[in-house]
Amino acid sequence: MNSKTPISRRTLAKTIGLGAGIAAGATLLGGIAAPAIVRAQAKTTLKLGHLANEDNVWHKASLIFAEEVAKRTNGAVEVKVFPNEQLGKETDLIKGIQLGTIDFTITGESLQNWAPAAALLAVPYAIRDLDHLDKVVSGEPGKKIADAIEQKTQLVPLTYFARGPRNLTSKRPIKSPDELNGLKMRVPNVPLFVSFWQGLGAKPTPMAFSEVFTGLQNDTIEAQENPLALIKSASFYEVQKYVNLTEHVISWIYLVGGSKKLNKLPAEQRAAIMEAAKAAQAAERKLFIEDETKLAADLKAKGMEFITVDKAAFAEKGRPTVVAALSPEIKPIYEEILAVK
Repeated sequence: MNSKTPISRRTLAKTIGLGAGIAAGATLLGGIAAPAIVRAQAKTTLKLGHLANEDNVWHKASLIFAEEVAKRTNGAVEVKVFPNEQLGKETDLIKGIQLGTIDFTITGESLQNWAPAAALLAVPYAIRDLDHLDKVVSGEPGKKIADAIEQKTQLVPLTYFARGPRNLTSKRPIKSPDELNGLKMRVPNVPLFVSFWQGLGAKPTPMAFSEVFTGLQNDTIEAQENPLALIKSASFYEVQKYVNLTEHVISWIYLVGGSKKLNKLPAEQRAAIMEAAKAAQAAERKLFIEDETKLAADLKAKGMEFITVDKAAFAEKGRPTVVAALSPEIKPIYEEILAVK
């Protein structure tokens, strides 16, 4: 067998039993069973660049991935991790992998610039909770999204990490979408997000993240939406009182590698890399859950109040706008995601 010949994702998943942690990234290993340890060979050094800082769980998971790769290849493959955009911004990293100057990164819906299906990683009220997320990513919808990303970008999803739910912060409690009418709020420059909040009756304004604190401070905007990690790191607790638990976007992000570079490696090393990604995913999930709990406690200690909202009402009112914003190419996969039980 030619060890450099890639085998289909489905054949791979059946061959080595990847499970939920890496079913979306099963292209690399061919039909060869992954050994726990492979014999020593000449060292290969690979670079993993990402955007997060050293305290972020993605960085900690990246270090675990590097450790597992070294262990499972008996030191033959070394992964060097570069956090804090040291190797470039997200688009630079994606292009670097395509060119072969970088080997791995952590990326998500930004890939929709190449693969429209990547937009489905962060659609309002598509994913209900972590259990639903795992079933989607490891099931048919996730496989279709991962296949589309690989085909369009030559980036192979090796595994995925959960992302903190996006919640709405404000200066007054908001429990139902009817209380959003006319609310001036900041959203990222994502057309789907703008449309979604307009459909709920708010007045969303795209704004650079660096400008949000000042905008809230001087009442240019009254609210914003982000995961708890960013709410804390940006000190929004100083200018916002309430965290309204809308959880309107529950999403995931991929650890990806370049297919051209990876397919040049011996099959044993490709198998070891995939198994290392599986180990990193399991470790990241534990860190993620611990981190979300700690973030909530920290924000409450800083004076923020957490408000339970009618999420079903938010989802129902916003869904027509979401459906209208999705392209015909990806709308069927969106419907599959909703249908996953």
